[in-house]
Amino acid sequence: MTTLTLSKALNAGLRKALENDPKVLIMGEDVGKLGGVFRVTDGLQKDFGEARVMDTPLAESGIVGTAIGLALRGYRPVCEIQFDGFVYPAADQIISQLAKMRYRSRGHVSLPIVIRIPCGGGIGAVEHHSESPEVIFAHTAGLRVVACADAADAFAMIQQSISSDDPVIFFEPKRRYWDKGEVDTVAGLTSALPFDRAKTVLDGTDVTLLTYGPTVRTGLESALAARQDGRSIEVLDLRSLSPLDEDTICASVRKTGRCVVVHEAPVYAGLGAEIAARVTERCFYHLEAPVLRVGGFATPYPPSRLEDHYLPDLDRILDAVDRTFGY
Repeated sequence: MTTLTLSKALNAGLRKALENDPKVLIMGEDVGKLGGVFRVTDGLQKDFGEARVMDTPLAESGIVGTAIGLALRGYRPVCEIQFDGFVYPAADQIISQLAKMRYRSRGHVSLPIVIRIPCGGGIGAVEHHSESPEVIFAHTAGLRVVACADAADAFAMIQQSISSDDPVIFFEPKRRYWDKGEVDTVAGLTSALPFDRAKTVLDGTDVTLLTYGPTVRTGLESALAARQDGRSIEVLDLRSLSPLDEDTICASVRKTGRCVVVHEAPVYAGLGAEIAARVTERCFYHLEAPVLRVGGFATPYPPSRLEDHYLPDLDRILDAVDRTFGY
């Protein structure tokens, strides 16, 4: 086992993919010489050359459009969108082309493209640099949408995403880039959980807390604090946002009888709404209370001095947990 930050684990996973398949390419703004704005691709251009790790113009639509053309010719491009809010200029290419091509061609054409998106707030950045756009892509049929939360999953899931023949939107929690964790870089993917499966990161009996990406750590901190008051919270990291691992989710909710969903994106029409609906449909007779949601507010992302009020924190999560016991 090796101790790595989440960003270094992603770097190691990308390096493995480049070594294992000459058709894997990395492209994006400043991913080469600079190593990316968060240094996730640091050293890769030096070791693999400019033909495989390419700096691109500041044009997200052009990045994804070029990747689609490369994928049609047999390559496996990995695109980096420098910040989450910069993905919107590429939305047309992603939604109208990338997500549709396999269905349109009746399965004859696949586009094995990974689009890496640093997501969420918590780093003191302004709007356009702290977005949570996952529900837009989860709503789009034809895309896999996944989110890593720790170093071990970052290392494994980026490789699994690159090897997938489906297009994958890969969300990376930017405020967790410097969190450290144990990573098995020797065993590779042999013991890794499939990237479309949720995982239980903390067992509990009273409430199921469903979360993903940057709020997994927040959920764990909340669960540990709740144990001081005698509440046992089970924390699930969803990992795959589309498709959802409904079997793992529902097994946990049927055990605990209560469910709280947490994400940084605004609550209104967020992914938590879809999760709450599915849990209610499949676990109705096991629920002791309505499924509650904790998330951002229905406003543009605030200035950095206000983001602590915007982002879900321990107090807001524990308040939702307490409210589930009021029914």
